[in-house]
Amino acid sequence: MVEEASPQVAGDEVSTALTSAVAADVMVRVPKVHGPGLTVRECRAVFVDDHVHMVLLVDEGRLLGTLVRGDLPPEVPGPDAALPHARLAGRTVAPTTPAVAVRDEMVAAGARRWAVVDNEGNLLGLLCLKHDLAGFCSDADVAGRAADRDCSA
Repeated sequence: MVEEASPQVAGDEVSTALTSAVAADVMVRVPKVHGPGLTVRECRAVFVDDHVHMVLLVDEGRLLGTLVRGDLPPEVPGPDAALPHARLAGRTVAPTTPAVAVRDEMVAAGARRWAVVDNEGNLLGLLCLKHDLAGFCSDADVAGRAADRDCSA
């Protein structure tokens, strides 16, 4: 995995390490996934964590859909399936896409998360654009936040 240069740069400046990387180099390799039977109520509960920007619906490794908060209108009943509200278009990227290009597209789209998938639609990882928009979160960043939450609970 490509490490971000320190200190972090803000705005539209990008670290030198990011300029030579591709999506597969900077993705979170073991993102949290949910099965196709996830309900709207369960999905809303996942979104209570403000670090969660995207829910990944996966079946046997294949990405079926993605959900962001705006995909679930308030009038949709909790027991309903979440999958019909999910989409893939505009939320996935190939693992060989240059990381700088992906970052620029995500910033332009106002997106903080995109799924990395292979040609068959299998989920390979998740791109998590950092709050400062200069780079991507690593597996270590995600594990650190999870440990912090466990300690404060």
